[in-house]
Amino acid sequence: MHEMGIAMDILRIVQESIPAEMAGSKVQRVNLKVGKLSAIVPESLRFCFNVVAANTAAEGAELAVEEVPVVARCNDCGHAWTIDEAVFVCPKCRGARIEMLSGRELDIVSIELSEEEGDHADPR
Repeated sequence: MHEMGIAMDILRIVQESIPAEMAGSKVQRVNLKVGKLSAIVPESLRFCFNVVAANTAAEGAELAVEEVPVVARCNDCGHAWTIDEAVFVCPKCRGARIEMLSGRELDIVSIELSEEEGDHADPR
């Protein structure tokens, strides 16, 4: 389950991103964009994040996942489309020289912190 390693990396980034002047704040929500080709199962990632976030400033934080569709562009005719099935040819010209525009993302978009201090003196 590679989601555990990803959850650990997300938690590390979240902890490192908390400004020093906000040490002690609780993480309320972590907003992610995850591409459909990233081979990440959002529910598994949420479960793993809850496990690794225990006893940290991110304990109980919501992991909000926005799934990004697979979008491609044909290098022959320039047509762009959303890929809904495992057919990687241009629907317009049937060309196979395509470029993936989206669908492989794994981005932390934002981290939301509470205004009030949490129970944790050190968010790391």
